[in-house]
Amino acid sequence: MKRPLFSLLLLVPLLAWADGPDVRVRSTLEPAESVLVGGTLNLQVDVLVDTWFTDAPQMPKLDLDGAVVSEPNGEATHLTEQVDGKTIFGLRYRYQITPQRAQTFLIPALAIRVQPGQGSGPVVVKSEARRFTAREPSGSEGSDATRLVAQKLEFTQALQRSHELLRVGDSITRHLRVQAEGAQAMLIPPPAFAEIDGLKRYPQTPSVAPLSDGRGGVSGGKREDAVTYVASRAGDFHLPAVDLQWWDATSGEAHTASVPAVDVEVAAAATYQAPFPISEDLRALGRKTQLHIATHWPLTLLVLALLGALLYVGHNWGQVLLAWAKAWRAARRQAWLASSACAWRQVRPQLSANPPEMGALYLWLRRISGCRELSTVGGRLPVSLRNHLLVFVRSRYGREPRGRADAELLSTLPSIRRAIARASRSSSTAKGLKPLNP
Repeated sequence: MKRPLFSLLLLVPLLAWADGPDVRVRSTLEPAESVLVGGTLNLQVDVLVDTWFTDAPQMPKLDLDGAVVSEPNGEATHLTEQVDGKTIFGLRYRYQITPQRAQTFLIPALAIRVQPGQGSGPVVVKSEARRFTAREPSGSEGSDATRLVAQKLEFTQALQRSHELLRVGDSITRHLRVQAEGAQAMLIPPPAFAEIDGLKRYPQTPSVAPLSDGRGGVSGGKREDAVTYVASRAGDFHLPAVDLQWWDATSGEAHTASVPAVDVEVAAAATYQAPFPISEDLRALGRKTQLHIATHWPLTLLVLALLGALLYVGHNWGQVLLAWAKAWRAARRQAWLASSACAWRQVRPQLSANPPEMGALYLWLRRISGCRELSTVGGRLPVSLRNHLLVFVRSRYGREPRGRADAELLSTLPSIRRAIARASRSSSTAKGLKPLNP
């Protein structure tokens, strides 16, 4: 009895896995199913699985006639919940919807493509269809102007003067900043900058950006505008106050935010006057204001100009020649390090070491003859030199003592070098193809 029961218990995880992962989707409207025209409504979509996501869900595009829709930017809020006694994980996405006219809107079911872990492939789930109503704000019926609906609004200004005391030709810049919670930045209307006689107006490019909620989401929008006024004449000028009408998204009440007017005083342009009348003094002395230039000064200036030009040209050419010399020296050194002579200089010190090393010898053989093995090079040597090389290899890798063999090889190194070099030159002049498999 115990063995069949134990087998059934082992099959329970397999049966659960065979059913596939549990994928769910739910959608809600926030803050409510009724919103003012110009206000922002969030369609919150939660995608839930009881395993994990092997890839991000593919959210469909949402188009609503008569409304501006901002789709999720790819960032989602992670969820962990307990549903029906098991832990599920999810991702929360938000669509921002701003209706532009009063009517009832129907949000169709959204087909979402999900790739859950332990699944056989992608799964397509659909959200529930939703409906909401947009109504006109109080006092704006029949108006085609852009309506700003927000939960909270701040309207501030800052002034920047080119000089503390403004004169003709100086400028003053007026910065206006609107920060609206619960509204889209693109729907914040631009302020009206008045044209003022005597001040040239230069509007600057506005800055529009979303307002972060500090958790990776968007809680509203902000807009910054600036205009620069340049004084073309002296006088007193008045920059009028700027009003911004908006509606409370919760109560629907109309409000007006304003920044105060600015009074600007511009003085006449300053003119330079000498501290004492030089011309009058010269006339009183009976002299005319004349300019005398010595004849040797033009020649001196010309010589100095030529010397400066020669120094400039010489400096540039000197830099070029110095760079060429450094490159030539580096190339020469690289060629020496890659030569057989450089490798040969390391042969005797390595063979004289205790224990002796043959890396430099092999490197020299490969560079001068192209051979990689001593057996191939040995065939090109006389019998006596070949025996010295063979005795050294046996003493190096065999059981024979190697002291005498090392000394004999060191004494015959010049002869071995000349013999291999002579054989390499003769083989390079020979005609025919190289061995297929050397």
